[in-house]
Amino acid sequence: MSENKQEKYLRISKELVENVGGLDNIQGVAHCATRLRIVLNDNALANIEKLEEIDLVKGVFIAGDQLQLIFGAGLVNDVYNVFSQYTHTENMSLGDIKQQSAKKQNPLQAIIKSLSDVFIDIMPGILAAALLMGITGVLSKWDVVANNETLYAINKLASLASNGIFAILPMAVCYSATKRYGGKPILGMIVGAIMLDASLANAYSVGSGSATAEVIRILGLPIELVGFQGGIIIALMMGFIVAKLDIFFDKKIPDVVKLLFSPLCTVFISTVLLFTIIGPVGRELSNGITGILIWVTQNLGAVGYMIFAGVQQIIVITGLHHILGAIEAQLIADTGRNFLNPLMSVALIGQGGAVLGYLAMNWKNLKARELCIPSFASTLFGISEPAIFGINLRYKYPLVAGCLGAAVAGAYVYITDLAAFGFGTTAVPGIAICDPSHNGYINYIIAHVIALIIGCVLTVIFGKLSKKKSADNVEEVVYEMEGQNEFAGEIQVVSPVIGVVKNISQSTDAIFASKSMGDGIVVDVEDGQVLSPCDGTVTFVFPSKHAIGITMKDGSSVLIHCGIDTVNMNGEGFETFVTVGQTVKMGDPLLTFDITLVKEKGYSSETMMAFEVKEGRTLEMKFTGQTNGQDVIAVLK
Repeated sequence: MSENKQEKYLRISKELVENVGGLDNIQGVAHCATRLRIVLNDNALANIEKLEEIDLVKGVFIAGDQLQLIFGAGLVNDVYNVFSQYTHTENMSLGDIKQQSAKKQNPLQAIIKSLSDVFIDIMPGILAAALLMGITGVLSKWDVVANNETLYAINKLASLASNGIFAILPMAVCYSATKRYGGKPILGMIVGAIMLDASLANAYSVGSGSATAEVIRILGLPIELVGFQGGIIIALMMGFIVAKLDIFFDKKIPDVVKLLFSPLCTVFISTVLLFTIIGPVGRELSNGITGILIWVTQNLGAVGYMIFAGVQQIIVITGLHHILGAIEAQLIADTGRNFLNPLMSVALIGQGGAVLGYLAMNWKNLKARELCIPSFASTLFGISEPAIFGINLRYKYPLVAGCLGAAVAGAYVYITDLAAFGFGTTAVPGIAICDPSHNGYINYIIAHVIALIIGCVLTVIFGKLSKKKSADNVEEVVYEMEGQNEFAGEIQVVSPVIGVVKNISQSTDAIFASKSMGDGIVVDVEDGQVLSPCDGTVTFVFPSKHAIGITMKDGSSVLIHCGIDTVNMNGEGFETFVTVGQTVKMGDPLLTFDITLVKEKGYSSETMMAFEVKEGRTLEMKFTGQTNGQDVIAVLK
């Protein structure tokens, strides 16, 4: 590293320390392939606006209680080396910093994070069922379907498929919760099956008075044998209990009889607790949550909807929105409809409208266009973090405008009785789970247009009133690479992996989706073989082997990032075949990774490829869809 760069990174390090609250406020430092990660004693001392203005910083987020600064592949390594030495934190790993971050979480944050994790595994089933439910809801109203034998049969089968996940949802939740809290998932599935046992009186029948539950007694204590259909909160609680009992008995029972007695004790005691304590308490809690939501709709009406839609994206900023999945699931189980989903969707689109308003005010600024366009595109697919953290929260008035647009749209949601059959997806994909009754699809679109337009218009109005030169706050950052030549020809790039190629804005990683790392692709991979997408020189291989950077002959570079958060696997399941400085040709093996293991560890296997284009060169994206690895997906000119 030249003395010039050393001085530059030292200056950046000093500015970072100054704007995060000083050395005493730093608990730990680490980095991944693209971001410098800092755990602070007090996040409130970090001056986000000043940090965003520091040379070479491409973006700043607080996520997972870590301050994350985006520098880019390769560059972050050099900055980290100097910064960690300056702050005396050079021996920390990502595992260490995650432990430090976890220590800062209060009990509420830990609970919210764990609840969110529970629904990750079962979300595909819920989305599939909700989509089928929406389709059958429309088809059932058509005479041609009712009068045609084949169409009727297809619609009937689709209806059965749509009901499947909801019929066993408590069992699925108990299974996933047990897995999340460290127990054997099969034990959670068994207890979930007990909750739905056919010999128990149906909970809905007992509640309506059409059935009577059998009552048994243990030491005189009466126990009603009622099933737990729709008991999502109870299933969450039972998953936690099963996992903790499983861990306890595995530790206490001798190995010679552990296989026999540990599962036996876990399942039996869990069953006793289900019918004596957890079930009754959980049932009252579930009824209370649903009752409050229904009370809000009946007593506060449009005002209640407006308040929720208006503040929902503020809740996203705090991270508290992760708990809403459990509430939505319980709402669907109790009422069959989820009115929270369209409210969250218009709240998100309101922020998208605010981004468009800011873009309209700063259209002549190239950096503003590069930031706003992908951020808005992300909101269309249900991802608001790039819009919120990249633009709206930074300048404040777009955030307020977006919230107001969402509030007005929330009133429209109430007036039209708009709801969903599922949860977990919003914006454009969210229309698939919309309840089609009462012109649901049309009203869904109208509600989102309202949020979009009002968020956009109010942003322009507030921007002019604030008399701020917003465009001046967006700075162009140029990272000059060493060893560039003056190659001016065309360079073709293919996908590094086989699978379905999508625009990088569709990545589930908010940072890549925002294009902060550059334009590119995300691939739903079919196997773990990663080949070089172009000719070039390997400029870095991340220690955990999940990310590789290649510099092409025109000085542009490409980052290949396998999986999301797979850095936490510390190389397990990954094998690399290249080293830094090695020359590669298109199609040369770079690495392999075990997709199955990645998913078992709870991570996504989607693979991103992002470009950093040399100044004066242009990138043209050419291809999306299924690829065998030979289709040209981008051209540099």
